[in-house]
Amino acid sequence: MIGNWNTTAGRALRSLRNTSAPMTYTLIAVCCLIFVLGPASGLTPSYGTGETLAAAQRAYFRHWGVVPAELFDGPAREALTPATALFVHGSWVHLLGNMLFLFVFGAMTEERMGRVAFTFFYVGCGYLALLGYAAANAASQQSLVGASGAISAVLGAFLYLFPSARVTSLLPFLFFLPLRFPAWVVLPFWAALQWLALGQTPAGPGVAYLAHLVGFGLGFGYAWVRYGRRTKVRTARAPAPEGENQP
Repeated sequence: MIGNWNTTAGRALRSLRNTSAPMTYTLIAVCCLIFVLGPASGLTPSYGTGETLAAAQRAYFRHWGVVPAELFDGPAREALTPATALFVHGSWVHLLGNMLFLFVFGAMTEERMGRVAFTFFYVGCGYLALLGYAAANAASQQSLVGASGAISAVLGAFLYLFPSARVTSLLPFLFFLPLRFPAWVVLPFWAALQWLALGQTPAGPGVAYLAHLVGFGLGFGYAWVRYGRRTKVRTARAPAPEGENQP
């Protein structure tokens, strides 16, 4: 059995090295593994059930997530939480929604930027997106987790690098019919929805739309500054649903 496991793992690693977007798939794998092993998945018996599980989830999110009030006034270790929070998700829907967007838009973006640059871009923009949200809500005691800020940055960069790429969108008001639009239509529309939702968001727990917008702006700005007029736009096909789940 151990031999079979080693063979399977070896094949997986070789496939990962040979793909054009190894870091995108590695990030997806790490986020999924952390979620499955954590209390939010409900799959680890050691966290208990019922109220015991709920308490473990709250403690887990508070330890690894961003708590704005503690980020600026707490111990030095809190400065790391905008990075650790990128790999923690609050529910199955939250995880799968974020990973779907990363899978669809991350591969082409990584291939254009390169593995190392994409990794630093993803973590750096994600960190700054969560930091921006925390700065705007400095008194909040609510834990913030999720990769949405980093993935929003990928969307922003994708918009600049591949504006003509065809993206499949599922529109609720058209009975979720899959329709294909260029990225320059779909992604600005998505950003506009985040902006509108931000103005209607009540105080308290919920979707961190501000982190989405900060990440999107950072990603687009980074691609614009780094590539400028040297970027050669190409048309590509990329299926994706419209909208995004909360961080």
